[in-house]
Amino acid sequence: MEASQWIERLLTSTRGRIIGLLRRSSRTVNELARELELTDNAVRSHLAALERDGLIEQHSARPSGVGKPAFVYSLTPQADSLLPKAYAPVLGELLNTLAERMEPDELEELLREVGRRASAGRKGTGDDIRMRVDAAYGVLGEMGGVADVEETADAVVIRGFSCPLAALVPDHPEVCKLAEALLSEIVGVPVREQCEKGQRPRCCFEIPLSGAG
Repeated sequence: MEASQWIERLLTSTRGRIIGLLRRSSRTVNELARELELTDNAVRSHLAALERDGLIEQHSARPSGVGKPAFVYSLTPQADSLLPKAYAPVLGELLNTLAERMEPDELEELLREVGRRASAGRKGTGDDIRMRVDAAYGVLGEMGGVADVEETADAVVIRGFSCPLAALVPDHPEVCKLAEALLSEIVGVPVREQCEKGQRPRCCFEIPLSGAG
């Protein structure tokens, strides 16, 4: 079986569903069992296989009330490699070359322009800002990202758990400005990028509700 076929089968299986949940956040056996509607023992069996394959890891226990402490499971960096990222090496070299030939502010503006152009034909519609945010959320999904939408008293926040550009962020954090410009065009109001840019990047984009119309 080709690697791509194996990955496709994995991601559509129960273990793939577990990977999907853990892409969003770390979870305990009980939390996974509840969301998957499986028994704890069934979940443990899948987790054991994923841990054996190096795709998940167990972390120190956290308090869970009376009884044994619950261990927390999360994805390993190897699990992220299951997602198609063939573009990353080439795009990374392109950014390296551009960074050598352009000033930082020029490169950032170029990436913003790319984001604006990538929004063509994808602009959200409707008077309600939340409808336009839904359109932006859908575009991130089409790009291979995983995100949640949260609403606070004065803003809507798109919080990503698996960024399609994550492989580039450690060396080129300015690439987040591409996504910021893309989302700004789709939503129709300025979006503030507040991403975590460490070795395990996490997207975060804030859309203010005041004056959003």
